[in-house]
Amino acid sequence: MNALEKAARIAVRDCMAVKKGEMALVITDEPLRKIGRLLWQACRHAGAEAILTEIIPRKTSGEEPPAALAAFMKKVDLMLIPTSKSMSHTDARRSACRAGVRCATLPGITEDTMRRALNANYKKIARLSQRISQILTRGSVAHITTPAGTDVHMSLVGRRGYPDTGLVHKPGDFSNLPAGEAYLAPVEGSAQGIIVIDGCIGETGLLKKTIVLQVKDGFVTKISGGAQVEILRRAIRGLGKPARNIAELGIGTNDRARVVGSSLEDEKVLGTVHIAMGDNASMGGKVSVASHLDAILLKPTLTIDDRLIMKDGHLLL
Repeated sequence: MNALEKAARIAVRDCMAVKKGEMALVITDEPLRKIGRLLWQACRHAGAEAILTEIIPRKTSGEEPPAALAAFMKKVDLMLIPTSKSMSHTDARRSACRAGVRCATLPGITEDTMRRALNANYKKIARLSQRISQILTRGSVAHITTPAGTDVHMSLVGRRGYPDTGLVHKPGDFSNLPAGEAYLAPVEGSAQGIIVIDGCIGETGLLKKTIVLQVKDGFVTKISGGAQVEILRRAIRGLGKPARNIAELGIGTNDRARVVGSSLEDEKVLGTVHIAMGDNASMGGKVSVASHLDAILLKPTLTIDDRLIMKDGHLLL
């Protein structure tokens, strides 16, 4: 068994707890066809009634799948979704989980990420993610700064923190894979300040020059930076003000993840913070839009109320 096959079996056995006779649906598209088939084979090896379907790649992360597939997604026991654009923040995925389907999305996952970051101690990741999510739930105000120049405040009042543990064992459970973060939706309209992105955002890859987001009353009002800023502008073009909503505050908890220029893995890196733009309806927020873009911040200092949680990328718990 090679490393990719081993990672697929960890995802199916440990993360999804697939049981014999369950109906398992794997949704993929052409760029991730190889990984989709590996996960389908691992489901089949586990004794599931495994179904593999390939869709046409979506234009943006958050764009809905075909309606017929969305209806079928509610009829299975579990789903694994390795696609080039994320289906995490779609009504189809949310509706399936509400119907009791347990689901993991693997948007844009690379073979390198799969080999390394999926081969992690998910019980350890779960404990840390749950602890940080509890701190987020109890918090009122978050303040994030970075050496690159980020300085932003946001309200957490009344919002619940969620742990992305990678353990998708109960009906309706949802996670990214590889997993490893704690996150919430800040109060809409509350974020104020400046976000200087020095990791990546969306599909920019590792940034050669920082991207600067000016934030006022919970929305990004100005975007500036080097040539890669055009990738971000194209991603939200035509989606209006909701795509500029400050949607998420997240803290990475996976010690096997590395900053590689892919937000799927980078947002899970222990010692990073990410702030997302766009949809937050999947995490208790009020904004629904066909876009959710995670901005990775390096060496952050995070304070929640009067408690220092992270200092220059070092978690202090």
